[in-house]
Amino acid sequence: MDNRSETRTFLSSRRARLTPERAGLPAWGTNRRVTGLRRGEVAMLAGVSVEYYTRLERGNLSGVSDSVLDAVARALQLDETEHAHLLDLARTANTTPGRVRRRPAQSGVRPGVIRILESMGTPAYVRNNRFDVLAANPLGRALYAEVWAAATGVPNTARSAFLDPRARQFWVDWERIARDCAGALRIQAGKNPYDRELSNLIGELSTRSDEFRTWWAEHDVHVHSHGVKRLRHAVIGTLDLSFEAMELPEGLTLIAYSAEPGTPSADALKLLESWSVTEQPSVAG
Repeated sequence: MDNRSETRTFLSSRRARLTPERAGLPAWGTNRRVTGLRRGEVAMLAGVSVEYYTRLERGNLSGVSDSVLDAVARALQLDETEHAHLLDLARTANTTPGRVRRRPAQSGVRPGVIRILESMGTPAYVRNNRFDVLAANPLGRALYAEVWAAATGVPNTARSAFLDPRARQFWVDWERIARDCAGALRIQAGKNPYDRELSNLIGELSTRSDEFRTWWAEHDVHVHSHGVKRLRHAVIGTLDLSFEAMELPEGLTLIAYSAEPGTPSADALKLLESWSVTEQPSVAG
């Protein structure tokens, strides 16, 4: 990912969505030639010169202090996730490319993490920053049975969401899930701009999915930390599940699902457990 291009389009897209009214500025006249705020208005709100802000929006974050970035974030009314993404872009801009540690692709999960997965009585799996599913417990694999069935190699939940037609049936709120997925990938691209496999995945999704290409161009960002997902399992029906995403070392994430006790979804998970025993899925991805 080109850092300057990403910075330029991210800042300009955030400026374009912010109206003078929302920013607390008077909207003089009706013939504004820009969508959203002008660069000069953002500069004034951030307490920097127009020339300096223009330099930032042209993609040059080299040497910019955190205090200036914080001021720009306030001026553009960035949320916590967007603010963190801007800081990631600045860190990349201030790091010599040759000195950036290129993290090798994770091909396995530590035995201790596997044991934790096996001991959990709820669906769970481990993925890397490219959304490759590297390990899952039997309930996790049973829950995502269609993802494994469609995979030709290591299952990838982003590829499944955008390229497998069955995903639109599996995820009741498919558009929200897919949009969040695109936003989460953009966060990872900001943190790992020299990850070739991640860039290849984004390129593949951009080429093969009109929706991904459209949402990627919007430059929205999303942190996949917790929430509720509604899915329609082919065997046990519809479930409403809460999920928690827990960060592990080496860029891995453990994601676990649970159901509110006493609900139909909790009963459905018991059926899923019985089905997973019958299917006897493997723990390793």
